[in-house]
Amino acid sequence: MKVKEEKSTGLVKKYLITIDSADFAAAVDKKLTQVAQDIKMPGFRAGHAPKAMIEQKYRPSVLGEVLDDMVRNAANEVIAQNNLRPATTPDIKIEKFEDGKDIEFTMETEVIPEIKLGDFSKISLKKYTAKVPSEEIEKAVKYMAESRRNTAKVEKDRAAQKGDIAVIDFVGSIDGVEFNGGKGNNYPLELGSNSFIPGYEDQLIGHKAGETFNVKTTFPAEYHAKELAGKEALFVTTIKELREFVPTEINDEFAKAVGAKDLADLKAQIESHIASNYSTTSRIKLKRDLLDALDKEYKFEIPQKLVDAEYQMIEKQYQAAKANNRLDEADKNRDEKDILAEYKDIALRRVKLGLLLSEVGNVNKITLSADDINKAIINEAKKYPGQEKQVFEYYARNKEAVESLRAPAYEDKIIDFILGQAKLTDTEISVAELYDFDQSNTASETKSAAKTAKSESKTAKSETKTTAVKATTKKATAKKTTKKSAA
Repeated sequence: MKVKEEKSTGLVKKYLITIDSADFAAAVDKKLTQVAQDIKMPGFRAGHAPKAMIEQKYRPSVLGEVLDDMVRNAANEVIAQNNLRPATTPDIKIEKFEDGKDIEFTMETEVIPEIKLGDFSKISLKKYTAKVPSEEIEKAVKYMAESRRNTAKVEKDRAAQKGDIAVIDFVGSIDGVEFNGGKGNNYPLELGSNSFIPGYEDQLIGHKAGETFNVKTTFPAEYHAKELAGKEALFVTTIKELREFVPTEINDEFAKAVGAKDLADLKAQIESHIASNYSTTSRIKLKRDLLDALDKEYKFEIPQKLVDAEYQMIEKQYQAAKANNRLDEADKNRDEKDILAEYKDIALRRVKLGLLLSEVGNVNKITLSADDINKAIINEAKKYPGQEKQVFEYYARNKEAVESLRAPAYEDKIIDFILGQAKLTDTEISVAELYDFDQSNTASETKSAAKTAKSESKTAKSETKTTAVKATTKKATAKKTTKKSAA
């Protein structure tokens, strides 16, 4: 094998590689011998067919297979000999491939830049904290009490009013003909809940229990049942009973009913839960500020193909949001060119920080353990209060979902490693300030990234993705790159 470097510009490396024709012929002959041992041909026992017949029938397919293997192995050897760290799968192109002659192919790749890590102990950051206001705890308790309200029959001889539960029978018709799904008995309808079609609930207000009356209303033009959309309907309605909500008394008995020891214990649990949410938000701010500091401190060349791939992903998310009318109001009024130009800067920053974090992980031999993955699953479960069991079961039976947690968990472990060396100063701020993410040097990026990449983080405040981390933590090789060129 002969190797000639054709290009070395920045991070781009290109080599012309020549495979000796004799080596290729020997590899083809060896492969044909292996094939002959297993092939059965009419009139011959397995392994006893004439070599000429084997070559005539199988040589074309063997040529492609051997070419693929030799080109892949040669490319990997060049990568190893030159200590290359490809940022993406190398581009391989067959230049010359004629029977009996030397084979020539080129391999071009962008490599991961050399990053010299500095002293993380010189980084100074504020770790924001906020106390849980007592009114927030009381508000949460009140919400829990309201969600567990009971109802009681209205004993007074009065008309229905907003907030009542009207227990009704109804029969709906259009042009005198009853329609499917337009009939109900003993249906408890909260007046003012807007759970029925527009205009229906308002017409029940003012009527008393025992009354039967007509309610005329029109189905919305965009109603899901096409045969009813936009049509006027008549509902013969009977209010059989009126019920009203009975306030739940907030006391120790109520607290026990929701799983606490007493009211004090319930409030302590609520405070702990809110404090945990504050801590999560504080972590997001701290991570953002760390990434800002790292972005400012480190300068190095970045592989363009990684940036292009990241940008294409962001742009695809933006177009999907636009097509589904999920853009923020601010973006709806912005020029798309300006938005996409902003996303190019975001893509560049994400890849840069991903490469930097990956290098920190590699140099410091940071790895993920089973406990780290379990912790990541637990953190995911915490995002769905009351559904933790379902979340655990989902990950237990879905290996791909577990794998999807590896990259962000690895990134978090690297972040923790850096923060463990940085100088952190506890700084107490208000809850409003804690949740204000516009006050930063990268506020525009934070807001823009959040608009089109909400799957990146439920909080939409994390500014890096793990794409680059994943790309650089794997050993990049030329595997599976030559089948197309060899065909």
